[in-house]
Amino acid sequence: MTTPDTQRPRSGSDILRIALRRNVGAMAWGAVLMGLYQAGETAFPIALGLIVEHTMQDRAPGALVLSIAALAVIITTVSLSWRFGMRILQKANTTEAHRWRVRVADCGLQPVARDVDLKSGEVLTIATEDADQTADIIEVVPLLISSLVAVLVAAVALGLADLRLGLLVIVGTVAILSILSVMSRRIGSSTREQQARVARAGAKVADLITGLRPLHGFGGNHAAFRSYRTVSTEAKHQAVTVAGVNGAYAGTATALNAALAVAVTLTAGWLAFDGRITIGELVMAVGLAQFIMEPLKMFSDMPKYVMMARASAERMALVLTAPPVSVPGPGRPAPGGDLEIDGVCHGALRALKFHVAAGEFVAVAAYLPRAAADLAAVLAVKVPPHAYEGAVRVSGQEIGELSVEAVREHMLVNPYDAEVFAGTLGTNIDPSGRSRSVAEAVEASMLTDVVALHREGLDYAVRDRGANLSGGQRQRLSLARALAADSDVLVLHDPTTAVDAVTEQLIARNIARLRRGRTTVVITSSPALLDAADRVLVLDDGVITAEDTHRNLLATDRDYCLAVAR
Repeated sequence: MTTPDTQRPRSGSDILRIALRRNVGAMAWGAVLMGLYQAGETAFPIALGLIVEHTMQDRAPGALVLSIAALAVIITTVSLSWRFGMRILQKANTTEAHRWRVRVADCGLQPVARDVDLKSGEVLTIATEDADQTADIIEVVPLLISSLVAVLVAAVALGLADLRLGLLVIVGTVAILSILSVMSRRIGSSTREQQARVARAGAKVADLITGLRPLHGFGGNHAAFRSYRTVSTEAKHQAVTVAGVNGAYAGTATALNAALAVAVTLTAGWLAFDGRITIGELVMAVGLAQFIMEPLKMFSDMPKYVMMARASAERMALVLTAPPVSVPGPGRPAPGGDLEIDGVCHGALRALKFHVAAGEFVAVAAYLPRAAADLAAVLAVKVPPHAYEGAVRVSGQEIGELSVEAVREHMLVNPYDAEVFAGTLGTNIDPSGRSRSVAEAVEASMLTDVVALHREGLDYAVRDRGANLSGGQRQRLSLARALAADSDVLVLHDPTTAVDAVTEQLIARNIARLRRGRTTVVITSSPALLDAADRVLVLDDGVITAEDTHRNLLATDRDYCLAVAR
């Protein structure tokens, strides 16, 4: 029985219910097989007691052989039921964890961000550890049922020998679970806090890895490391607290289970001494008292795992139930088209207004890096349309009326710090494998020397974040990816800051040639790119203050000359 993945949970409890409902079949088979395993385990001391009883009475070899055969059947049943039962449950557990991992990752990768106060490292922790712990509920329920079967079979068998023994097992089990259920609540709250602190530490690590190079540049790495050490120490202390709570829980459970086993053994010994039960029943009672430790331990561990699964499900619900920051429209922009910024106010932008005609190559010279970054963020739809004043129009249609996927297919905004992924040069340039202009993009971005440097060419392996490439090589690889996409509108943000002047000059000419007839906007202070553009827009104090060719502006605008001349 399955539940469609499109079902939207509203809370952590909903997540657990969906997981249980989706795996009813696997859990039913698992419960049957694990119940058979526990019943076989329980039957073993019962069979031993009966063997002793009949051996002492009959002393017949045939009865002994039959008893040994019965023990062999019990052992075989125990072995096979455990093996296949755990195989079914663990497969269902792993599959369910993967489903939730994909759901969380899908939320994190959606074009429209969700309104949740979590960093990428925290979302990663939720998609891994919390997804795994939530899926554990699939194993917990069948194991709980099988443990209950074992306890009930033991209680009935002991009750048949003497009612007081059966009642002792039932009353003792209820008392143990009542005590442990109270303790498990502390485990749930402590686990939630630990997971939150581990997630914060993971987010801090992700930030450090991303910004390690610039931190080294201005000597801020030591302060950053101290910051990480603080959150890491908090996570460590909370982990120690959780370990202490878990240790206290496990110790209490073991002590209570042992006390119940001792009580059953002593009571059975007293009843046998008093002649109220036979020697065979005494052997059975002592065997069951020792066996019952295992299902009781498993039974008593279940509340802890349920609380941990519930805590993890609630953390997943933070991501899965968070509303989107904005609700995009359903439209799609017309092919080709122009780009219009109409009175946009956001961050450092003050009523910014300009128009780029279809097929035009325009450069925006921003005097303030913050203004350049804000403009790139607005065009990349990283800022929802309702979060700023004014409008951005693509092919005459406002971005808010279009779906984010359609906007990004039509208009590609390549950031100055674009990611480089683990894989090859080829898969980084053309992740979809459908581009027809990879060779032209490699040549235009001047990545040809990197390709020629390695025997594998475009199949040269690239490490995560481009760790085996220089800064200039990573930047040219990112530019090649943007050019290979061949989008109708291309926006480049500082695409050549890490390359030398000669290479920059060649790249500028190549971009102008390759993008001829396609709408292109470059946000830059590079003289080479500014000179290659059809016209330059000067962005100062959040507005366009001048507009002309690069060379005319150099001759007439002193501030422009000081800002871009090298």
